[in-house]
Amino acid sequence: MKTLYLVRHAKSSWKNPELNDLDRPLNARGKTDAPKMGKLLKKLGEQPDLIISSPAKRAARTASKIAREIGYPVKKIVKEDKLYMAGHEDFFGVISKVKKSVGKLMIVSHNFGLTIFANFITGSDLVNIPTAGIVRIDFDINKWKEIKDTTGKLIFFEYPKKNNDGI
Repeated sequence: MKTLYLVRHAKSSWKNPELNDLDRPLNARGKTDAPKMGKLLKKLGEQPDLIISSPAKRAARTASKIAREIGYPVKKIVKEDKLYMAGHEDFFGVISKVKKSVGKLMIVSHNFGLTIFANFITGSDLVNIPTAGIVRIDFDINKWKEIKDTTGKLIFFEYPKKNNDGI
């Protein structure tokens, strides 16, 4: 059994339009929503063995804020260039290289690729994973490279506005 958490980066700032897209930081809402979602994961007892993030500042900061809330060492977050604006082949490529010993993997990346990938591997019809949204998908497999289309089971789909009543 393998568990995959797909996380869309939290809301980013467009305050400085001159900034390179990779360097866009989180805005005020993003800085609030990312730890909020980390608290939710902690409350649900969810703990990844490995977190891999896009190198984009907004994704890496989202990963760090979630990691702090769940007690995952921030220094152990792996940044992977292929997760920046990834398509499903990029996601498969990154995930297939994860060691068999990792039972629970968190990927922090971007839309629209993230939503398309979630739908592809679960057969679901999610319209959009919103910023700071998290999808948990379980697989009845032994190795990460065994993931194929529609082999995953969608366990939950959480996002900040769904949890406005507090965590």
